[in-house]
Amino acid sequence: MICLEAPGVAVRLALSAFTLLWTHSVEHTRWEEDWQAVEGALVLVESRVLGSGAGMEPGADAQLKGGVFRFRPTLAPVFELRLSRSREVEDWQLCSAHAECRSLAELLPPDAPIEAVRLRACPSP
Repeated sequence: MICLEAPGVAVRLALSAFTLLWTHSVEHTRWEEDWQAVEGALVLVESRVLGSGAGMEPGADAQLKGGVFRFRPTLAPVFELRLSRSREVEDWQLCSAHAECRSLAELLPPDAPIEAVRLRACPSP
């Protein structure tokens, strides 16, 4: 289970694995990351990027397949992701294992503030 949290808002999603998608605000290049919630932490499984530049370099082990660089980052598990949001750029997309993707705006209540959202593995009930 993962949780999305913004000031005054908390949403629980029945996902243990998900893909996070976004478009880089400067390069306008799509980035995708596959994550898993494991023992209270988030584990990055694979990243994919359609190009490079402005801090978007593919990993050293990246392989170009179908026009997309795919690689496995060497990132230790993290307890939360802070997703900065703005009306000036496309919103983050969160996809289920069934490839159903929804923006944070669709997942959060309509009155949720447009600011950083914390994404984390939900604590056990």
